[in-house]
Amino acid sequence: MKRILLSAAVTALLLTPLACNFDQLLAEKVMVGTLLSTPDVDVSLNAMAGLDAGTLPDGGVPEDERLTIPGQTAAFVFFATRNGEEGAPAPIANATVRIEAVNGTPIVLDNKGAGTYSLTTDFSDDSAVKYQNGATYKFVAEHGGNSHVGQVKDAPALERIETLHPAGGYVKHRANQGLTLKRPALASADQVRTLGFVTVVPLGTDGEKGEPTYTNMPKEPLEFLEIVALPTKWQAASLDIPGTAFPAPDSNYLVVFQTVQMGGPETNNLFTGSAMLVGTADVGMVHTE
Repeated sequence: MKRILLSAAVTALLLTPLACNFDQLLAEKVMVGTLLSTPDVDVSLNAMAGLDAGTLPDGGVPEDERLTIPGQTAAFVFFATRNGEEGAPAPIANATVRIEAVNGTPIVLDNKGAGTYSLTTDFSDDSAVKYQNGATYKFVAEHGGNSHVGQVKDAPALERIETLHPAGGYVKHRANQGLTLKRPALASADQVRTLGFVTVVPLGTDGEKGEPTYTNMPKEPLEFLEIVALPTKWQAASLDIPGTAFPAPDSNYLVVFQTVQMGGPETNNLFTGSAMLVGTADVGMVHTE
């Protein structure tokens, strides 16, 4: 599967020479990087019980009647050496990796092994990494005395999904029934949509988040290369969440819609198929019947 995806991405990129330069096409190093943010979410205790509540996550819930789920910024990088067009890249485990926002504090990622580097910060921590709308982010991997740099320009603002914000403060929904999210209309016909990712997470009565029941975001680093070659799958005007994302009745789920800007390599020593993604999220709650 990984070999097929990598080959498909390379083939598509070979057919679009204007999207890259020759040095990047031949570069041995490849990088996949993401910087994704979610806001603080004020969840009404009444809403969690299936009763009407105030608007969320925009506030308006009395402090003694709400549960605040802190926002997070999660950074991830996979850095590797390519093995031809179809072979799986070999992870580089001894690099130094950071993410830089222009005029911001660099984010140094922890080495997790097998070519992966990551860091997740909670907004309740004063030292947390704060997402900046409109910023330019650089993904930097230093290895063997060389800097390999990818870049994302104009980090997108939150894209509000009206379906997630009904008057009652949460979405009343039947268990095992699908849900469609409609994205806001584009400002003009020639505007290109940002990428849109959806993740559904069970929410316990104490605010604890469980393992996702659904996501359309790639799960493996190499799968992100498919986005570079064929992004339209994630640029649709509406997204359908299957009923299996809401399996249990009388339960709560957070629906996270991530709007994401994609970038690519900045230095010539980074493969043109490298994918860098930066974005922020709109969040709503679903209570099943």
